[in-house]
Amino acid sequence: MTASLSPDMFDAACPTTVMPFQIGDKWTAMVVLCLEGGPRRFTELRVPLRRVTPKVLAETLRSMERDGLIVRFAYDENPPRVEYSLTPLGRSLLTLVAAARTWCSEHLDELLEARAAFAARP
Repeated sequence: MTASLSPDMFDAACPTTVMPFQIGDKWTAMVVLCLEGGPRRFTELRVPLRRVTPKVLAETLRSMERDGLIVRFAYDENPPRVEYSLTPLGRSLLTLVAAARTWCSEHLDELLEARAAFAARP
């Protein structure tokens, strides 16, 4: 069994939340990070991704499955149990996401200043 996901995995100060580029959509990189340690259920993903609505998370997971980044495995149990896990293609994004997070950490102040300046424009 894998360790529980932290509800603070993506807190407001996390560089991933201000990443100026996205893989697929706003949430894909975060889902990739959540699945790095192994398969997860939808409810487990909701813990650190609490800001995403269930509908949007479901759409993100479907898109990722369509693109071959994750696999969805439905167990033949009662009640039903579904888990999501990274494919080798999805796992290949971990290096890219790590590099993007590092870049965001190194340039976080500049990004925030630029966004503030943009918002202050008339």
